[in-house]
Amino acid sequence: MKGMQLLRGVASGFFILFGLLASAAGWGATLVVAVHTANGKPLAGAVVTLRSPGGADHPGVPVNAVMDQINRTFVPDLLVIPVGSSVAFPNSDSVSHQIYSFSPAHRFQLPLYRGKPYPPVNFDQPGLITLGCNIHDSMLAYVLVTDAPYFGRTDATGTWSVDVPRGTYKINVWQPRMEETLQKELTIEGERSDLTLRLTHALKPAPLEGRHSWDAY
Repeated sequence: MKGMQLLRGVASGFFILFGLLASAAGWGATLVVAVHTANGKPLAGAVVTLRSPGGADHPGVPVNAVMDQINRTFVPDLLVIPVGSSVAFPNSDSVSHQIYSFSPAHRFQLPLYRGKPYPPVNFDQPGLITLGCNIHDSMLAYVLVTDAPYFGRTDATGTWSVDVPRGTYKINVWQPRMEETLQKELTIEGERSDLTLRLTHALKPAPLEGRHSWDAY
């Protein structure tokens, strides 16, 4: 009995030591991505996705998101969600709206309504969905459905950071006004890796009607 207890104690000590060594060795790393426009300004609100080159990643956990309609605008006007997520589209405006998407990734339409008459819309395929309103042409929004395990948007300084296991990743950057596809493959070996990506083309002109979160430049 004492021998078994001693064996368990040794095994427990081994796993604790292994955990400490693994932590000290730094199995994980922090990646900081900075995105700049062609003229060197930080690009806020850009979507950054991160995946393994072999494509063997598991998508993020599905979420229940909300995209409201306030003052004849979508709020927020850009959502990034894992595949399998759902989005509710309440209308908090004093006027009715009719949301639609003709995007191949997910076509749907919510006929003229106010309040919350429809159940959330499920997005079970990855892709970019462009949303509009049949009544108000200036209303524009995007839902980016991704199967990448890591994703986010750059902040006001044009940066986004994430903690990931060390290894090689494919990095993709997208923003509604970008003229190009921005991609990079990076191998992360140390505890921190910094990557700066710069556009080679100027951004598309901002829409003449409406104000959107990606219209800073």
